[in-house]
Amino acid sequence: MAVINLTKDNFNEVVVNSDKPVLIDFWAGWCGPCRMMSPVVDEIAEERSDIKVCKVNVDEERELAGLFQIASIPTLAVIKDGKVVNGSVGVRPKKDILKMIG
Repeated sequence: MAVINLTKDNFNEVVVNSDKPVLIDFWAGWCGPCRMMSPVVDEIAEERSDIKVCKVNVDEERELAGLFQIASIPTLAVIKDGKVVNGSVGVRPKKDILKMIG
C-alpha cells in the first residue's frame, strides 16, 4: 500500500476512523535523519497491507505536529483504535519499527 500524506483535513478519516493500526512518520525536508528514515518507512508501507503508513511534513502541518507534541524529528507514532500506543524519536532500524507496530 502506498504511503498516505497525512493532513489535518484527512486525519480523522485516515487515522481516527481506521480499522487498521497506523504508523505515522513526522518529518521535514531539511532533516537529514528524516531523509534516512524515509526509504525504510516506504518499504514498510509496500510490504505491510495490514497497516496504514502515513507521513506528516511538520513544516506544512504544524497543527498535527502540535497535536502530537512533536519536539524532535524524525518521530514515529503507532496509533491503534485512535490512541497512540507506541512511538520513537530518531532513526530506527526497520526491525525495531516493525516490533513497535506489533
